[in-house]
Amino acid sequence: MQFEKIAYRDGDTPLTGLYAQPEGAVRAAVAVFPTFMNTTPGVEAKAQGLVDQGYAVFIGDFYGPDAPSNPDEAFGAMKALRSDPAAMRKRLRATIAKLRELEPDLPQLAIGFCLGGMAVLEMARDGKDLLAVASFHGLLETGLPADKPIAARILVCHGDADSLVPREQVLAFWEEMDAVKADWHFHSYAGIEHGFTTQRTFDGSPHPAYNESADRQSWASLLSFFDEVLGQ
Repeated sequence: MQFEKIAYRDGDTPLTGLYAQPEGAVRAAVAVFPTFMNTTPGVEAKAQGLVDQGYAVFIGDFYGPDAPSNPDEAFGAMKALRSDPAAMRKRLRATIAKLRELEPDLPQLAIGFCLGGMAVLEMARDGKDLLAVASFHGLLETGLPADKPIAARILVCHGDADSLVPREQVLAFWEEMDAVKADWHFHSYAGIEHGFTTQRTFDGSPHPAYNESADRQSWASLLSFFDEVLGQ
């Protein structure tokens, strides 16, 4: 299917998201935060999977007109975005606000991959009005640890061999969530690297970290998690 391009803004920065609805009844609205490369065919395929399950989706935009075109540019853009945690949260809030504008009467959920996984956890910490968030191979470290109760339920699907997320960051995340009495689930897949849901690299070749089992199990966990959160 075709996603509709939706213009929105973070202050002076113009952004462009991708929006789609199912043909029938809509269960809930889902903000989809992409990878550090911004949206990719793989992210769009996951969003399409949610549309097929009856969800309206809005894929957010991290960078606006300065979106990277290759991995080197993407690493630099991600580093710049993460260098100011407060400004990053402001950028993320713009996506949540646009989703609320598009679907004001629906329950609000969020998922993310890689940098997007970090994004949904930041929005949970930030206290945004979300029923639940789910992170896939997301970054767990934050410059603004939670200091108040978190309302959103949290699902983290994590590769235990993720070279971008050392074990001490995993333990620190658990302790951070416990300190604010968050309702969190953490699924860890043994021997699995960062990017396990990503089938293709930037040049179209197979992604060495892709793992069919972890991809399948984490997606099934997401759908079950959303069913439970929505009471369906």
